[in-house]
Amino acid sequence: MVLIVLILTYPNLPSLEVLTDYRPKIPLRVYTSDGFLIGEYGEERRAVVAFQDVPAVLKNAILAAEDDRFYQHGGIDYTGILRAAGANLIGGGKRQGASTITQQVARNFFLTGEKTYTRKLYEALLSFKIESNLSKDQIFELYINQIFLGQRAYGFAAAAQIYFGKPLKDISIAEAAMLAGLPKAPSAYNPVVNPNRARIRQQYVLRRMHELGYINDTQHAAALKEPLVVKRELAGYAVHAEYVAEMARQITAERFPEEVYSRGMKVYTTIIKAEQEAAYLSLRKGVMDYDRRHGYRGAESYLDMKDIQSDQDEAIDEALQEFPDAGDLIPALVLAADAKQIKVYRKGGEVVTLTGDAIKFAARMLDDKAPPNKRLKRGAIVRLLKDDKGSWQISQLPEVESAFVAVDPRDGAIRALVGGFDFNRNKFNHVTQAWRQPGSSFKPFIYSASLEKGYNPGSVIADEPIVIPASQTGSQAWEPHNYDGKYEGPMKLRTALAKSKNMVSIRILQSIGTHYAQDYAGRFGFDPAKHPPYLTMALGAGSVTPWQMVTGYAVFANGGYKVNPFVVREIRDERDQVVARSAEIEAGNETIRSIDPRNAFMMDSMLRDVTIYGTAAKASAILKRQDLAGKTGTTNEYVDAWFCGYQMTVAGCAWIGFDQPRKLGDRETGGAAALPIWIGYMGRALKDVPVQLPSMPEGLVAYGEGRERTYVYAENVRTQPDGEGEAPDTSPLPKPDLSTPPSD
Repeated sequence: MVLIVLILTYPNLPSLEVLTDYRPKIPLRVYTSDGFLIGEYGEERRAVVAFQDVPAVLKNAILAAEDDRFYQHGGIDYTGILRAAGANLIGGGKRQGASTITQQVARNFFLTGEKTYTRKLYEALLSFKIESNLSKDQIFELYINQIFLGQRAYGFAAAAQIYFGKPLKDISIAEAAMLAGLPKAPSAYNPVVNPNRARIRQQYVLRRMHELGYINDTQHAAALKEPLVVKRELAGYAVHAEYVAEMARQITAERFPEEVYSRGMKVYTTIIKAEQEAAYLSLRKGVMDYDRRHGYRGAESYLDMKDIQSDQDEAIDEALQEFPDAGDLIPALVLAADAKQIKVYRKGGEVVTLTGDAIKFAARMLDDKAPPNKRLKRGAIVRLLKDDKGSWQISQLPEVESAFVAVDPRDGAIRALVGGFDFNRNKFNHVTQAWRQPGSSFKPFIYSASLEKGYNPGSVIADEPIVIPASQTGSQAWEPHNYDGKYEGPMKLRTALAKSKNMVSIRILQSIGTHYAQDYAGRFGFDPAKHPPYLTMALGAGSVTPWQMVTGYAVFANGGYKVNPFVVREIRDERDQVVARSAEIEAGNETIRSIDPRNAFMMDSMLRDVTIYGTAAKASAILKRQDLAGKTGTTNEYVDAWFCGYQMTVAGCAWIGFDQPRKLGDRETGGAAALPIWIGYMGRALKDVPVQLPSMPEGLVAYGEGRERTYVYAENVRTQPDGEGEAPDTSPLPKPDLSTPPSD
């Protein structure tokens, strides 16, 4: 009867094509331009590895844990079945299984996990069929790549990266044993969720490896003692580029919506690992420095401590899982606190006692008079951050947000992009999505427009108070003022831009016409509708994104061409064939010329004065370069702070502000809050780049030396009365008539 069942059943078994033509679900992966993984998307996190590339230590660990007679049996291990049956009989219950690696392959590819005799029969027959059609190494390779190992990891290569943050070839004996222990019960032996049970399972695998002769006494002892550093955060990649990875995912999903998360597509972005990390660290430092300037706000939250039995209670770690890490800001539980010291339990198991400078920042929240809902006491949740010496100190999650983006002005390739302080906390991309007022960082575009109307860097404008009557504003009289409250009388455009004089900018705009300036700004990529044609445009009262701002400044950097920034260089399919590539048009192509090269040269000259003598002078002082150019920006009431600038090979823009706009604080100008972020990035981006300055284009006439040097369009040069030579027209323009609206 059994024979008849077998004869009838065997021909109806499923085809092994899914095994012989193995096509696993491989996630979409996103890389930097220099090949570092920054993100992956898909239900299954998988990395397929060839059998010959699997280290012997892992093969031996798997055999020891799952099927030590794999290379001896024909798919069913009868010796193993008898051994398991005996152990179960003695143990009084089902405690051991006897599934071979081949049986697990059959189950994973073709069957469900139900425990029925019919399923067991099909599993056995499929195992025989697999063994008769595939080699042992082929079966083992399928197992290594297909098996589920927890944390959405499928296959041992993915698990090594997810649990230990390293490629399979680099794992140790202790790590191999931990991974090999997972197939039996991925949830029960998951080292992230159940570290104690995972450790017990690992010790069992190591013992089996030792008994089978895969490791010697010394290796066994060392592996047992080796501390395992398990990654608790899933998003652990070579560089922090979460916002870039998400942008790339959206672009790819829109272009290839079918099976985008299972085909194994690869997206290569334009960002550079070293520069991206520099941008990330500089932004974090800039935000944290700002946050410390404005004081400690108290406990982040509180835990109910009545059920906590000791300082090492497992319940503490479980509770701290509700407070994810925010980069290097680690959550911790206050165990005890007074004015002199704070004892905290750091996420991960370490108890730390903080004293002196480590708690100075939080001193006012240790006082008895501190607000009860913010005071640091037993049960309070705080954040720890390592200082420059590697010691822990009290810190906090900042409330302010920031953004930074850098572009290659020669072709538009994004070199670094950080859309916010922490992607896991706030996925809103402030580089592309945050519409904010640019303040004085918008002035260069007004100045550029004025050069086309006959002005030059030496033109003299009055820096004097101005009143715009209600008849012109449509509501009430407008009395703007300089940010520093100082007025210095007539001055050259060059000086006015370096000192960011509002009165000069307003007079320039009034002279050239608001509608003209509005249209002219469109040459740099700005949306005219976001910049109403009012005189407030001179002070940056319109709306921009950091992406638009860096696009605009790139025009000055590359000599007058509008390049379109892009973040994805190319997309490759599962066969590593290029299926999409960015359409790049480089600066120098006259079809994308935006402004006159003479205009770009003069603006570069004036913007370099800003970084040498003006509101951003510390840029040149710190970086020790004379080829930096840019402009600070601070909006009304210190709501937004900007610095946008460039060197000929890279343009960058930094912004800082609150998501719900409010005052950053007195003296939190673009130079104080945003410029340090830009400097931090540029220090790395320009590390090996020689100082270089643009050459003066034809059609310009130069006069003077040093800071007095000025340039004039050749067609605007006037002949002196005596006929001896030429001189630039730097005489003051007629004072604007404020009684009537300006003529456009």
